[in-house]
Amino acid sequence: MMFTANCSTPWVVTNTVENGDTTPICIAMTGASGAPYGLRLLEYLLQTEHRVYLLISRAARVVIATETRLQLPGTPAETATWLGRHFSINPDQLQVFGLEQWTAPVASGSSPPTAMVVCPCSMSMVSAIACGASNNLIERAADVMLKEQRKLILVPRESPFSAIHLENMLKLARLGVTILPANPGFYHQPQTVEAVIEHVVARILDHLQINHDLVPRWGYGHNNQA
Repeated sequence: MMFTANCSTPWVVTNTVENGDTTPICIAMTGASGAPYGLRLLEYLLQTEHRVYLLISRAARVVIATETRLQLPGTPAETATWLGRHFSINPDQLQVFGLEQWTAPVASGSSPPTAMVVCPCSMSMVSAIACGASNNLIERAADVMLKEQRKLILVPRESPFSAIHLENMLKLARLGVTILPANPGFYHQPQTVEAVIEHVVARILDHLQINHDLVPRWGYGHNNQA
């Protein structure tokens, strides 16, 4: 699955690579529906030469195979090689870690990534992060981001939310976590599914403070014409 951007905007935010910060960004994909959001985010970060740590849950692999045409290999090393070829990137940009790979940098507060995005984020993962479970590497990495007060973004994809879901997200929001639901806007008049996906990815990139021109911003382009 490949996505292409077809919109531009004069309003951008700071790009961490342009500032010389090469600290990796961690992307975790869990078993909620919405795999194309996480894959497009991964693609954009890699194509803009960011370094990425990638964590994929077992359920996420099932969802990826269901929602896209991608069939990821079974091991982290094979997955990294496959994705590197798929996205045509420098192999040094991407590292994929297993869920029980406790020696991974993301497992320690001495080597946290600059930011972590869980996209899509299941309600099971929201619950685990909210209670500090740390039973696998995704949960531990999120716990590290919380204790080190680093940027943690959760992209929940569920409907409707139960009171339990809402209480868990409220708890995390009060701890400084960005709760960014996969709720695309339509003011840019998307004509394709890819354009809808890119609206959500653009909002994630905004909160990562990364340059992008995926969608026009409110007040620019066709939506400010009289």
